[in-house]
Amino acid sequence: MIIAMTAFALPKPITREEARAIFLSTAPTYQDVPGLLQKHYLLSEDGATAGGVYVWASREQAEAMYTEAWRAFVRGKYGTEPSVTYFDSPVMVDNVAQKVFTY
Repeated sequence: MIIAMTAFALPKPITREEARAIFLSTAPTYQDVPGLLQKHYLLSEDGATAGGVYVWASREQAEAMYTEAWRAFVRGKYGTEPSVTYFDSPVMVDNVAQKVFTY
């Protein structure tokens, strides 16, 4: 399993309510994306940084998302350049299911 974390410094801080409205407006973009299992939107406590944590089935599917078109979308929406960092997740604890998963 692959985790991708995106982050971008905002031109000016936003509130949680502003972030929620923005995130809800873009959430449909990420529905039904091949290989995307989950996306968690992020906002720093000071409202100056936003981003996301994406859980992917494979690195190839993750890389297919973060194209120049995606970067342009983020720049247009938030007015800043995003960063993307990939992590391998060989083990996951799921307390709801009371299981530990290995990949």
